Amino acid sequence: MTKKTKLALFDLDHTLLPMDSDYSWGTFTITIGWTDPVDFARRNDEFYAHYQAGTLDVHDYVRFATEAARQRGQAEALAARERFMREIIEPAIKPQARALVQQHRQAGDEVVIITATNEFVTRPIADAFGVQNLIAVELMRDAAGWITGEIQGVPSFREGKVKRFEDWLAARRLAWDDTDVTFYTDSINDLPLMENVDHPVATNPDDRLRLLATQRGWRILDLFEGLNPGNS
Repeated sequence: MTKKTKLALFDLDHTLLPMDSDYSWGTFTITIGWTDPVDFARRNDEFYAHYQAGTLDVHDYVRFATEAARQRGQAEALAARERFMREIIEPAIKPQARALVQQHRQAGDEVVIITATNEFVTRPIADAFGVQNLIAVELMRDAAGWITGEIQGVPSFREGKVKRFEDWLAARRLAWDDTDVTFYTDSINDLPLMENVDHPVATNPDDRLRLLATQRGWRILDLFEGLNPGNS
């Protein structure tokens, strides 16, 4: 029997991070004076509520979420992202999250972060976890190589996560039958992928996912149990 490739897939926001990196980036743009605090906060909250409810139009959201960076230009946006990583993200990366990733790495599993947040926000976060494999919402680029606000290809959101992961496997000449996949996620939005993997783990799950995981006998992991949400 051929040995299967063991893969550990991680959602990012509220799974490996005790926060939503995309939402936090938006809040950060208010802090540094890029966006109107009242209007942006209202729209950001509306999109986040749609995400939680499973009704998000991901294309509209990505246009909104990348607007400030697009307008500021590449050099200023990349400098702001470095500050965002330093001041917001790195202090939020908890030892138990790093340990979980390292546990899989030491077991010989290949680690992949798969997220509905765009690549501009998440690439340096994946790097901070030491994870090279990132499946995120890919952004279209203009002739100068800067983001346009449109999505390139299939967004890694809901059913799109399954398609993007299958494409990732195919690029490595692998199929589902060749793999043994563990997937950690907090969100009911990731149900399509959870239902396809070998070992779904409801991690810091929202209420709907916690109930479903309980009904189906899926493992539940409260990675940040006891953590004050206000510190995230």
